Amino acid sequence: MSDFFSLKFEYDYFVYINQTKLPLEEVYIKTDEYERIAVAIERLEVRGAPAIGITAAYGITVAMKNISDDYETQFYKAYERLKRTRPTAVNLFWALDVMKKVFESVDNYDGIYEKLKTSAIEIHNEDIKSCEAMGVNGVELFAKDSVILTHCNTGQLATGGSGTAFSVIKKGFETGKVKFVYSDETRPLLQGSRLTAFELSKSNIPFEMLPDSAAAFLMKQRKIDAVITGADRIAKNGDTANKIGTYNLAILCNFYKIPFYIAAPISTIDFSINSGEEIDIEMRGSEEMSYIRGVQVTKEEYSAYTPAFDVTPNELISAIITDKQVHKPPYNF
Repeated sequence: MSDFFSLKFEYDYFVYINQTKLPLEEVYIKTDEYERIAVAIERLEVRGAPAIGITAAYGITVAMKNISDDYETQFYKAYERLKRTRPTAVNLFWALDVMKKVFESVDNYDGIYEKLKTSAIEIHNEDIKSCEAMGVNGVELFAKDSVILTHCNTGQLATGGSGTAFSVIKKGFETGKVKFVYSDETRPLLQGSRLTAFELSKSNIPFEMLPDSAAAFLMKQRKIDAVITGADRIAKNGDTANKIGTYNLAILCNFYKIPFYIAAPISTIDFSINSGEEIDIEMRGSEEMSYIRGVQVTKEEYSAYTPAFDVTPNELISAIITDKQVHKPPYNF
């Protein structure tokens, strides 16, 4: 059992671990201000598609705390602010729309805070169940004693439960299907070497960190049995947006005939878009390459190309693991 938590709603406050401080510091922040929650999402203090959705739901909830009039103005102000935080992860918009339907379904606003809180907690609890289901569904794809490579962070820090791809890895380790994990460092913000390494260590799963640029050499040595990552948005045809560098791995897996898997809840599938061409890719600031944890490593005036995500075409994906089932190509959600 992990001795930390990523986020929770307790005594009418949202409490979360500040992921930008990990793994060197475990700092928890407590707030009941939706603006602070919006900033937390933007700064990646909270990150991971399912976790962003849950956090946004709690953000809407606290926005209606202690409100006595002008409910609509306050609700839609918070709704629009949270909607602007990050453009790529579909879970954010899904969760906000769930909360919006609850708000718009009432005849009067008596007790609206409690109604919204109940809905946010339900979203959180459903994600806990979803993570467990993905672990059970996905582990069947692994052979005994597999060595797995993963990218970015897909565990407890990225969700409300045990994770997406990380849940599959953890279940695999518990059942003898996974014996070792390589965690891509995941440049430029190092979610793999900071966050996934932190969670692998907490779970006592044997692992090594891996420079992103070393993946091809490792695969050439036939040291990887499968690659599994999460996703921030999946199109109806199975094209998948995930942390930048995921597409590289999918191409390498195709070349070396290694299975490449995606694990994500049904809520990550955007049924309104037909392909990855329609996914809005978030661009980050050049300072994320100029500085590492506040330490300047190159000149600020150097320009940088900094997409937060890339899109992996469906033909490179061996299977998409959801909380409902394992989907095999051809994909048609």
